[in-house]
Amino acid sequence: MMEDVAIAGSTGSTSEPKPRRGRRVRMTGAERREQLLDIGRTLFAEKGFEGTSVEEIAAKAGVSKPVVYEHFGGKEGLYAVVVDREMRQLLDMVTGALTAGHPRELLEQAAFALLDYIERYTDGFRILVRDSPVAQSTGTFASLISDIATQVEDILGLEFKARGFDPKLAPLYAQALVGSVALTGQWWLDVRKPKKAEVAAHLVNLAWHGLDGLEQKPRLIGHRKN
Repeated sequence: MMEDVAIAGSTGSTSEPKPRRGRRVRMTGAERREQLLDIGRTLFAEKGFEGTSVEEIAAKAGVSKPVVYEHFGGKEGLYAVVVDREMRQLLDMVTGALTAGHPRELLEQAAFALLDYIERYTDGFRILVRDSPVAQSTGTFASLISDIATQVEDILGLEFKARGFDPKLAPLYAQALVGSVALTGQWWLDVRKPKKAEVAAHLVNLAWHGLDGLEQKPRLIGHRKN
């Protein structure tokens, strides 16, 4: 400290003190894990699973490859965590949106929840719509749609009962409705036209008025019967 004061107060020396080199702040294990997840998420969305390498993830993070393996066991482990997080985010948004009592408004809320997710978490949605290469029962777009459809089954089941329809068919219709919204969302992800509210209105228009005119026992009008 005496040395610092002496240098600062000296008038006989014209030399400037040399700037100290900033020391690199080490991340905690949790911080490094989050950094790798963010980098992996961005790369998987841009290049897909096959197009992304551990080397590239490590280079972006400024670490060696063993650090990635230490945290996730490899690219597959990192990818699985990213997918799991995105699925929980979307499911939470859909579940949290279903608050109204009227079935039509519930459909609107479900459509908005998916479109909101696409708009706010575009990278996450791009990852989810790809088929997962990880050997697991969850983590694919199809399994995600099935999970969301489960949330909608109860809505349709109550509506079917009120109309005298077989509530056992609610899961089938839930898959069809949610699947149509999800596929439309994939299309809207790239074109972003029309505006989100208009897209939601048209989706619900098709779903609701289709339900409104639903036949209890739909029949085929073509020649094929099986």
